[in-house]
Amino acid sequence: MTAFSFPVVSALFTVVIVIGLGLAWWISRRTDPRQRAVTELLDAADALESRLRTARAEIESITGGEDDTVRTALQEMLRQRLWLQQHGATASLRKLKDMRASLDEARQKIDQQLVLVQQARGPQA
Repeated sequence: MTAFSFPVVSALFTVVIVIGLGLAWWISRRTDPRQRAVTELLDAADALESRLRTARAEIESITGGEDDTVRTALQEMLRQRLWLQQHGATASLRKLKDMRASLDEARQKIDQQLVLVQQARGPQA
């Protein structure tokens, strides 16, 4: 029976540790599809909220008053965020993705409306 020399055992131990650490890092970097969907949904909500605030400022600069449409949209955004907080952990992945698509679509519509507002304003002096 031959005994392993200390350098061989030490090298094997080091390789096992490096592989273990690499595997732990890789597992920690993987994102659960549900968590990814929730993150993307929150990012879409943030983007829509930002565009709604821009739209509100644009409309107020033209009309001098608050627009009920934007306020209603911001309230709906709050309702969706509350729903996500209460049901996000149990919602199906499909429901989360559908909500994100809905938010993206709403943001695109707001973007189109902002383009129309800019066109209606005409060239700025």
